[in-house]
Amino acid sequence: MKNPIFDIDNWKEITATLSRNKTRTFLTAFGIFWGTAMLAMLWGGAQGLQDVLRRQFSGFATNTALVHSNPITIPYRGYSKGMWWTVTQSDVNNIRKSVSGIDALTPIATRSTNAAFGSKTVSSRIQGVSSEYPKINEPIIYGGRFINEADEYNDRKVCVIGKRIADELFRGDDPVGKFISMDNIYYRVVGVAGQKSELNINGRLDDMVVVPISMMRRAYNLGNNIDFMLFTAKQGVRPSDLQPKIERILRAAHPIHPDDTQAIRFMDISKEFEMVDNMFTGVDILVLFVGFGSLMAGIIGVGNIMWIIVKERTQEIGIRRAIGAKPRDIIMQILSESVVLTLVAGTAGICFAVVVLSAVAHGSADETGEMARFQLTFMNAIYILILFLSLGTAAGIIPAIKAMRIKPIEALNDK
Repeated sequence: MKNPIFDIDNWKEITATLSRNKTRTFLTAFGIFWGTAMLAMLWGGAQGLQDVLRRQFSGFATNTALVHSNPITIPYRGYSKGMWWTVTQSDVNNIRKSVSGIDALTPIATRSTNAAFGSKTVSSRIQGVSSEYPKINEPIIYGGRFINEADEYNDRKVCVIGKRIADELFRGDDPVGKFISMDNIYYRVVGVAGQKSELNINGRLDDMVVVPISMMRRAYNLGNNIDFMLFTAKQGVRPSDLQPKIERILRAAHPIHPDDTQAIRFMDISKEFEMVDNMFTGVDILVLFVGFGSLMAGIIGVGNIMWIIVKERTQEIGIRRAIGAKPRDIIMQILSESVVLTLVAGTAGICFAVVVLSAVAHGSADETGEMARFQLTFMNAIYILILFLSLGTAAGIIPAIKAMRIKPIEALNDK
């Protein structure tokens, strides 16, 4: 017996059957085409959207928290309600020594100022940080380096200027090694940096001049005070797990009542990232729901057209049975027509989706030329095609079984 896959006559018969009513076949094929394309585009589009959002947050540590002071709400140890307390460098040092779950910790202090080079002046913000800052908010280094431990330990008058500051003050010249002045203090430029993540604290690095926190405190007479602290927890540790111990250290060092829950502001930024992850999960579920709905619409169309074809070919099938065709041959014929229709239209739908996703990916390229991954991987395309073929085959089973059960005498008498 000939294998139906390699039987040319079988393929001619499938083509002839599907060509009898071109409009009906086209509409059914279009349903499969659009269902496959929708599922593929939604799948690839969701992956691309997630990639775009991840790129927005890339460079900022996901397990980060911010700690700063709020006004006192319960009078305590000489402080009345509404008075402010201040986070200090001593607090940072104590927390770094006492809280083992912290991976990186930086104090931060920021002021508005003007940066000047020669006759050029530009408005900016000066921000004091520690050498651990890049572990929390990774910068783009356009030239030179970032603040290091030696700069911080020796109170060096060095700075890292933002990309916008460098462009406006130096007009394309290399600023590394040159001196800029801020509030009558000259700083040697050791690097040019920019903001990598769209998530920023107290402004973007592109618009800032970064100096060692020790130099910042001395230049602006801050004494031991800072504005706030940022830290990242070690892998496997949540920032909120460290909150009670950090708050105990701060309460012991400052006039904060044990029941005053408002005086310490603990902002767990990792929860924002968890919300984004949950949103991604929701998008994936929505994509599967909508895509599967489109898929089922196409498959129902396949089942419908195969049912109609069987009904129209009742006499033909009866004659085949009368001259010796086996039930298996009838089933294979009907299923072959169903699978061919699904395969051709489904493959066309996937190809269309790949072209659309590729165009969207090229449109998402940033200034560096990096594109978001709006794409359908080869394996995902295969999974979608296998799913469609499986459902397309299933859609043809009931009509095929009906065809198999047709008795020759009843078929020949059918009008």
